[in-house]
Amino acid sequence: MHTLFLFAWIVLHKGDSSLGFYSADGKLEKKVAVNAHPHEMVRSADGKLLFITDNGTMRIEQAGLGGNTISIIDLTTREKVGEISTGTYRRPHGIARLPNGNLLVSTEMPDALLLLDPIKRTILRTYSTQGKTAHMVTASLDGQWAWVSNSSSSNVSGIHLGTGEVKLIPTGPRPEGSILSPDGKRLYVCQRDGRGIAEIDTLTHKLLRTLDSPPGPVRVDISPDGRHVVYGLLDEKAIGWTDTKTGKIVGRVDLPAPLGQIVSLHLSPDGKIAYAANENMDRVYAVDLASRRIVKDWSLTKGFAPDPVMEIH
Repeated sequence: MHTLFLFAWIVLHKGDSSLGFYSADGKLEKKVAVNAHPHEMVRSADGKLLFITDNGTMRIEQAGLGGNTISIIDLTTREKVGEISTGTYRRPHGIARLPNGNLLVSTEMPDALLLLDPIKRTILRTYSTQGKTAHMVTASLDGQWAWVSNSSSSNVSGIHLGTGEVKLIPTGPRPEGSILSPDGKRLYVCQRDGRGIAEIDTLTHKLLRTLDSPPGPVRVDISPDGRHVVYGLLDEKAIGWTDTKTGKIVGRVDLPAPLGQIVSLHLSPDGKIAYAANENMDRVYAVDLASRRIVKDWSLTKGFAPDPVMEIH
């Protein structure tokens, strides 16, 4: 059990347009400004850099052109060291790293998937999603395919990165967060406006079944052994997890969040701790899944509106 934290965290402040470096006791050690309203982040293959999507709006329901950059943070110096422009593709949101180090970024205006070279800081290729409101993106283990959640068209776009072929896969209402199984054979996708986790066969690109969950799963991660999908519950203000073999709910921890919504979920590398953020309450939680209890929670500065939380060592 993680009763003593010997590492620290980075937290993306969606409302403050910054990245926060936090000590093991939850103290803000450094804040790095990025462009307006960042949403998601991913580390480079060597772990030295962080890439952040500068969406430019707080929520996908809001109107506006939004932003068109990916901010680059050096995790050693804790400084912003550059940007990647997405040009006429605006409101970048989801981001994933391919095995070769290149990046995949989904954009909302227009709905598209971008392939980026993080070294040259250029767009290598663009893909049509054939869906509506591109949200999160997940890459296959071999780097041949990407899957984009289309929040407004209730499907996922399976995109072959070599040919541009698109396979539309129904998922249920408002797909958002997604995660690949450790063996790469299954993709799990949250139904934000439903009560389930869609399970997709990554070879056939077919919906196999819907795993049980409480209402409103929004972000999802998976245990290192692939046995459990763990998710944040947006409006129920809880963390839950479901057995991938039986498809049944096996755990839940309610969070002390009378206001606001749970907007993020990430697991620690060993899969023992789940991290979630309450955007409106400016609060972050660490939950030990084995003991089913909150082992740490702390408040951030009012207005930071935290979203993803990640361990750094």
